[in-house]
Amino acid sequence: MNHLRPTLGLLLAALTTWTPAEAGTKLFTAAVSLGRVRRGTIGSTLVISPDSRRLAYVLQSGDKQRVCVNQLRGEPYDGIGKGSLTFSPDGKHVAYMAARGNQRLVVVDGAEGKAYDGIGTGCPVFSPDATRVAYWATRGGKRVVVVDGVESQAWDAVAAGPPQFSADGRRVAYGARRGDQWFVVSEQPSGPYEAIGHIAWSPDGKRIAFAARRGGNWLVVVDGAEGKPCDGIGEGFPRFSPDGRRVAYYAQRGDKWLVVADGTESKPYDGIAASGPIFSPDGKRVAFAARRGAKHLVVVDGAEGGEFDGTGAGTLRFSPDGGRLAYVATRGGKHLVVTDGSAGKPYDAIGGAGPLFSPDGKRLAYAAQRADQWLVVVDGTEGKPCDAVGRGSLAFSPDGTRLAYTAQRDGKALAVLDGAPSRACDAIAAGPIAFSPDGRHAAWQAQRGDDWYIVVDGAQCAQSDGFVRGSRLVFDSPTSLHALAHRTRHLFRVHVEITAE
Repeated sequence: MNHLRPTLGLLLAALTTWTPAEAGTKLFTAAVSLGRVRRGTIGSTLVISPDSRRLAYVLQSGDKQRVCVNQLRGEPYDGIGKGSLTFSPDGKHVAYMAARGNQRLVVVDGAEGKAYDGIGTGCPVFSPDATRVAYWATRGGKRVVVVDGVESQAWDAVAAGPPQFSADGRRVAYGARRGDQWFVVSEQPSGPYEAIGHIAWSPDGKRIAFAARRGGNWLVVVDGAEGKPCDGIGEGFPRFSPDGRRVAYYAQRGDKWLVVADGTESKPYDGIAASGPIFSPDGKRVAFAARRGAKHLVVVDGAEGGEFDGTGAGTLRFSPDGGRLAYVATRGGKHLVVTDGSAGKPYDAIGGAGPLFSPDGKRLAYAAQRADQWLVVVDGTEGKPCDAVGRGSLAFSPDGTRLAYTAQRDGKALAVLDGAPSRACDAIAAGPIAFSPDGRHAAWQAQRGDDWYIVVDGAQCAQSDGFVRGSRLVFDSPTSLHALAHRTRHLFRVHVEITAE
């Protein structure tokens, strides 16, 4: 077992130890110091980079606040905008809103932008490719959108939320008002309208769609072409298919609801689930849950499935190859999983995360409850009962051949790999078990007594006081991973190398 402890007030830049593993491997660990948690740290502001390599937080020092990124402290300000601290998608850049007197400004990697009277809620925002930054700001009662430091024309209002980048980061769109007229602004304004709803970019960034109101009616506009008017559009819609070729949404007309896919309307129903229509990953199929009277059903490519007393909210799933569909339904007070139209065995409950397909789409797993016991069902076969299954912990290996999850049994926590339980511990961190890219290794975070460890294939290493909230285990290669941990107010990034005996 190895112990990662601070030395002379700082962690060693690289502390290494060999740890024998149960399956004929060794674990080699190294800890990299990210500095000491300073007094005045505002814990609720802590954010983790998407790759779990960096962390940032707000530090209070007297009447000033500053942002700390790993060991580096930024400039002091009168305040840092609540919820504004954010990393770019690649984890390399940091941005936030800061206050200086009555002025507000955006800081990106330590560089200050122009000062304004205010900065919009949810701002700033990075583009998906991490190369651009956008936000809206207020000056003299008018609002401007700022993209890469360049201001738009002045508007009387800008729609709530940050400007929206296309997936490739090349284009940006937002809703804006002049007088009582609203526009969707991209390269050129579209409108006018009485109101603007959800704006969506296609995954390739070439197409744009949005909901808008005109003459008291709502409609969807796709690439400038207006659809048929209706009384309402489902929140968060329209939505593009993953390949960007199709558009779908659900709409209200009178007291009925219907789904519109590529301009073609479904039958009217008494209700459509709030999750609305979903596309298969290849974009060829579309499915949604609907209600007719007191009965619920799922519609796939226009074909209605069987009727149930209810369908699980947000549980509708296409397999990664788009060939299969599964969801949770209720009938007679029991819960069951419906796969490709076939109802499974009834249970007292189905785990909140619903069914999970393997990456190749060939296997299906879910957690189910019978009386006071829980079990995991894989391809219709029940696993060994336990007291609880960790919510959202089910995970298939990338090749789909292995399954792991966390469970509770007799007051202890354990990981279950391919049906075999690990050594019991006091707790296991929430979330799915992490598999290596080749599926050969599985890792999780376990607690024994007051200490936490990284466990890989049953062997534990990297003792600490705990792991940074919001961080996760990340495999960097088939034989290496890292995590963010803390011990006696010190933060560090621990790296684990897996080698054969």
